[in-house]
Amino acid sequence: MTRYVAGIDGGQTSTAAVIGDERGRIVGSGVAGPADEVGQGADSTRMHDALSGALRAACKEADLDCGTHFEAIVAGVSGYEGRVYGKMPQLPAARFVLMHDAPIAHAGALAGEPGVVVIAGTGSVVYATDGKQGWTFGGWGYLFGDEGSAFWLARQKLAGLMHAEDRGVDAADDVRQACEFFGLPSLRAIARAFYAGELSRDRIAAFASEVLAPWTDVTLGATYLSWLAREAVVRGAPARVALVGGMFSDDEFATAMAEHLERNRPGIDIVTPRHDPAVGALILAYREAGISGIEIAP
Repeated sequence: MTRYVAGIDGGQTSTAAVIGDERGRIVGSGVAGPADEVGQGADSTRMHDALSGALRAACKEADLDCGTHFEAIVAGVSGYEGRVYGKMPQLPAARFVLMHDAPIAHAGALAGEPGVVVIAGTGSVVYATDGKQGWTFGGWGYLFGDEGSAFWLARQKLAGLMHAEDRGVDAADDVRQACEFFGLPSLRAIARAFYAGELSRDRIAAFASEVLAPWTDVTLGATYLSWLAREAVVRGAPARVALVGGMFSDDEFATAMAEHLERNRPGIDIVTPRHDPAVGALILAYREAGISGIEIAP
């Protein structure tokens, strides 16, 4: 019988799963809702539902029975730190490994090789490995860090508009843009809606795409992330850096990041990511299953 493994990327906005056979062919993929547990309680089924839902969708595309037993499944979940607060995911695998999403993004971007990955999406984190040990920098979450992330940039812009309103500074056009984006009548309504849980973090983060411009916070975010990447190299990681996440789809932000990296660490090699994080989880799943010699086509 054909042996299968699966990799899952559980994010703050969505969850993606991919299934591979014993020859390294990706035979199915699927998506579901967000999997992170930030702000969730003991009765939450968010992670459980997202992981199982994405895997079911991938099984359907691969024409596999939903009860198919996998040799190994690796799932990386945003914010996971060794404890599940809600309902424990239950996936049909001989070996199921749950981890933070940074190592799977690293494995995907660098095809399982040592180096540094800078992740900037809804949140941000830098993860590095020399092949023997790993280091995590940043990733303190939306309250304490996540500099350079979409949420952080959107929050900085909204906070600037709120402070301008307090000082009586005219920013009518920008305020109108924000209110129209969120469908709310005022900045105070936006703040109240977020605190009340009516506006999600990923919805706030989405506002970043509306406000990215040559303003100070873009440079500040790129600078901070480049410092973290430099520290990873100082600790012993190879000076190979991949930039991963939705923020780097913005040319201005990606260019600012590359410039700061090269300025802070001359000779650094910025490489194009090979695979997405879900495939990175798949690469790690092959390792967990003891299936070697697998090369997944980009």
